[in-house]
Amino acid sequence: MTNFQKESKIRYQPKIIKTEAENEAALKVVEQLMHSDTRTPEEDELYALLIILIEKFEREYYQPGEKSNPHSILNFLIEQKGIEKKDLVEIIGSEELLAEIIDKQKEINKAQAKALGKYFHVDASLFV
Repeated sequence: MTNFQKESKIRYQPKIIKTEAENEAALKVVEQLMHSDTRTPEEDELYALLIILIEKFEREYYQPGEKSNPHSILNFLIEQKGIEKKDLVEIIGSEELLAEIIDKQKEINKAQAKALGKYFHVDASLFV
């Protein structure tokens, strides 16, 4: 068991995020998991869960009335990983299609969701 696994089980229990302090704590765990090259399946699940919880909190706290959706989760992951949108062109198929997805003009299809899930190391269901 790695030190992070010991710490994450002792120091962080996933829960609904209700305050900025709780959000910051969850973001720190996501950051650690994001940069881990040896995540376990359990850590992958924790990572995916925290992304959903953080995204939900930030939508409700910073933009009340807007619900999480596949597009907002994609934008959140792009921002959190610090990647360029152009890095996703190969996954989505074309620059034009990626722009349409990001601008919420097109939905993410199942094949794209699967590819995005693999790329971001999260469950594909986040994108459908």
